[in-house]
Amino acid sequence: MGGVGRYQVYLIVLLNLLQVYVASQAIFMTVVGAELPFHWDFGNILSNQSRNTTSANTNLIFKHWLHMVNKTEIQTHVHFDSGSSSVVGEWFLIGDSSYKLVVASSIYFFGVLIGVITFGQLSDRFGRKKVYLTGLSLDIIFGIVSGVTPTYEIFVVSRFAVGLMNGGMSLSAFVLLQEYVAVSHWALTGSLQSLSFAVGISLYALLGYLIRPWRILAIVINIEGMLILLPSFFIPESPHWLYAQGRWSEAKDILEKFAKKHGQTKGTVTLKPPVVQDCDQSACVFDLFRHRLLLGRTLIMMYVWFICSLVYYGLTLNVGDMGGNLYLNIALSGLAELPSYPLCYFLMNCTWSGRRRTLAGFLLLAGAACLVMILLPEKKGIGIYSVVNVRYFSILGKLSISAAFNVVYIYTSELYPTSVSAIFKFVIMMGMTPTIPSLFPKALRINHVM
Repeated sequence: MGGVGRYQVYLIVLLNLLQVYVASQAIFMTVVGAELPFHWDFGNILSNQSRNTTSANTNLIFKHWLHMVNKTEIQTHVHFDSGSSSVVGEWFLIGDSSYKLVVASSIYFFGVLIGVITFGQLSDRFGRKKVYLTGLSLDIIFGIVSGVTPTYEIFVVSRFAVGLMNGGMSLSAFVLLQEYVAVSHWALTGSLQSLSFAVGISLYALLGYLIRPWRILAIVINIEGMLILLPSFFIPESPHWLYAQGRWSEAKDILEKFAKKHGQTKGTVTLKPPVVQDCDQSACVFDLFRHRLLLGRTLIMMYVWFICSLVYYGLTLNVGDMGGNLYLNIALSGLAELPSYPLCYFLMNCTWSGRRRTLAGFLLLAGAACLVMILLPEKKGIGIYSVVNVRYFSILGKLSISAAFNVVYIYTSELYPTSVSAIFKFVIMMGMTPTIPSLFPKALRINHVM
């Protein structure tokens, strides 16, 4: 498996297309949960005139009115822009109900966290392919349920289920792809998957712009998942997993197929018996905290994962706060990542930079961009502030943190001397926790406005 043959290239392309679907589900609420312009026509207070709720005085009156009436009155007198569609207008998630938007987004990432924990263990026991196919199939089903559900409550439950499947399935697919190629190609395949995720963000923005009804949009992105699922039934199991399970003949057949597609003669693959380890997988995870060297590495990597997750999803999920066109902001958020991955791959393979210095450099650049964003005025001003604004530094921060995220994903899988499967999934699990607090700025802003 030193080289990459045609069949392996096909598998790389297929599982990279999967990341386009994964990205659509991850940022689903940025479009589907977008705030909609609306007006209200309660004539006894505002003399039968429809007023835009951006007025300061109207906001106060409107907020008081929302507290005084029931849901039927709200649905009668509040009118959303007919040219837009989201769950906000579907279930009138305004006023005291606006927190439900953050709940729907947060519950998805809580599902991702649980999925990483559970699917990681399942894929080690039952195989990467089986867990990947099961997760993707259920992901599509629950995704369609999200688009056809009649109530908000079912919508939230389905979003949790989508997060559960999406998080676990995508991790199993990541490990499966890495085990299709030699370790020397992990940096390349890892970078390609990150790049595909960024492309998925931009394509989702385009779909959201072209397909305004949110229910149809939800169905369409899951049709994408179906197109990936069908050929996935015919991909091989991980030869690494089969070898670790003692199924040597099956692993050898797959490797010989790779070699044959690569133009090599059949029968050149030889496998040695695996080295028996004294500790089981769970014991190796606990060994992270028993050995001083591994403890230091683990704490640092968990902290880096925490920061990367917090900043990456904080910038991605709150693109609506930048002002301007929402779809353009989402597309730029994805496009901003694209230059980072070839640059990241180049720097990781340079002897003077490597993984560690590349990671540190991009983290510093991302931190500097975010600090400058804090210092800039919120409203676009005149002079230099008409050119240097939050949007540009948000794009720079997204580019930098995307590169850092890509490095830490690859670096974690290479850093430990023990089982990659156990350690890699454990550190990722700890790194997924800040995706929920990354939504807090939006929650605070909603509560402040309403």
